[in-house]
Amino acid sequence: MSVPSSSFTILLCTNDTTVQALVRQIFKDASITIARDISTFQKELPKHRFDAVVMESQNGQEQMNALNEHLDPARTLCIKGSKAALKKTLKTIQLMNQPANLQQNKTRDASLESYLEVKMGEFVKGMRNGSAKNLHPILISAVERPLITSALRETGGNQIQAAELLGLNRNTLRKKIVNLHIPLKQTKVRASHGA
Repeated sequence: MSVPSSSFTILLCTNDTTVQALVRQIFKDASITIARDISTFQKELPKHRFDAVVMESQNGQEQMNALNEHLDPARTLCIKGSKAALKKTLKTIQLMNQPANLQQNKTRDASLESYLEVKMGEFVKGMRNGSAKNLHPILISAVERPLITSALRETGGNQIQAAELLGLNRNTLRKKIVNLHIPLKQTKVRASHGA
């Protein structure tokens, strides 16, 4: 069965699950072929015509030369780089595809959940590889600390206003400030300089 010519086809050469997830998010309706590297897919290349190739550079020029033999650079978008470069490029493409009002208003940014999902996925994967346990309290603390610090900065260090903004009781907020070791003087100083 042949793929309709109207669909967008992508060859994705990486084993990084974060890069794979970003490509799937950005190109939702595309036909995506995943290969660990070009050498594992080289026999199949002549049979396919790809609109885009996203490749993690592992063996550098060797893989690119093998790829160039089968692609028309005038017809095919090629994105090649390290895992970090691919993630940064794909996140930029993702941001460019968001509606302008979502880009301008980060408090209503619908991609916040997607961004957190990717970042938490990286965090959980790293912690699992390190045989960590009790991730929930560690992760909640990692999210809660910058959230409270931002609320305090936004309210000029006023804990009552910050508690209202966060939907917390003032005493609960105070306890969290102490437990999370959030410096109060620093949030007041940053707030006064930011205004």
